[in-house]
Amino acid sequence: MKVLFASAAALAIFAFSAGFAQNAASDEGGRVLGLENAWNHAIEAKDTKALDMLLASTFVAVEIDGSISSKSEFLASIKDPEYKPSQAVNEQVNVQVYGDAAIVVGIFRIKGIEKGKPYVHRERFTDTWIKHDQTWQCVASHSTLIPSK
Repeated sequence: MKVLFASAAALAIFAFSAGFAQNAASDEGGRVLGLENAWNHAIEAKDTKALDMLLASTFVAVEIDGSISSKSEFLASIKDPEYKPSQAVNEQVNVQVYGDAAIVVGIFRIKGIEKGKPYVHRERFTDTWIKHDQTWQCVASHSTLIPSK
């Protein structure tokens, strides 16, 4: 009888701690998704100070044309006066949290004017976030253009 009670108690503790871990991961996933939304708002506003806080110093972006941008190059492209985004939103977003790392996969839709020409892009993206000193920062982003139908 004592063995059955001890087994039931151990199972209950395991189930509770697993649920707690899942809720903690869910909370962290929500935080990361909030940062993804803040990133989009910063792009729309061309707010490079906000982007600077969201992106790690080692940030690297693989762009839709296959080129690679460092953090400073990425921020410079946002500041370019020829770049005028009007809308930046994410669709079909999924986040997976692995301790102090999170992977976000989704579709990024952006429209605006660049070099005097209007554009609308849909891109499949993967962002990698790392939590350091209780702060999440994106360390890598990869985008692939989704062709228009």
